[in-house]
Amino acid sequence: MREINKIIIHCSATREGQEMSVETIRSWHLKRGFSDIGYHYLIHLNGLISYGRNIKRSGAHTKGQNKNSIGVCYVGGVESKRGANGKFIAKDTRTPDQKLALLDLLKTLKRLSPNATIHGHNEFAAKSCPCFDVKNEYCNI
Repeated sequence: MREINKIIIHCSATREGQEMSVETIRSWHLKRGFSDIGYHYLIHLNGLISYGRNIKRSGAHTKGQNKNSIGVCYVGGVESKRGANGKFIAKDTRTPDQKLALLDLLKTLKRLSPNATIHGHNEFAAKSCPCFDVKNEYCNI
């Protein structure tokens, strides 16, 4: 098993209320030249957690951080309609089911890797992803 020192949370940057499958996100990542979906887990709108990339393999989700991290992605992350500039606006779109599932998953992952720290993708890249303050929300896990 890889030594895990970080758990990094992402959003799929898809519209609020629009479900996405692992297969769809995998196809996006394959088109970008990845060998598989970049995330290890995907949390659906209803709170169901799907497996992505095998946890034994390094992810492809955060440049410079993949070797010793786990990538967790929730479906959503932008408003359902475009803003005045024609672009989708970043937003914490997590459903109550997604919030509960994410919390449970993080607690499980921390039991498996107690020294791992929890981060948002935006801590390592100039992005809004995951569109909420991960450090503040999960500081007590």
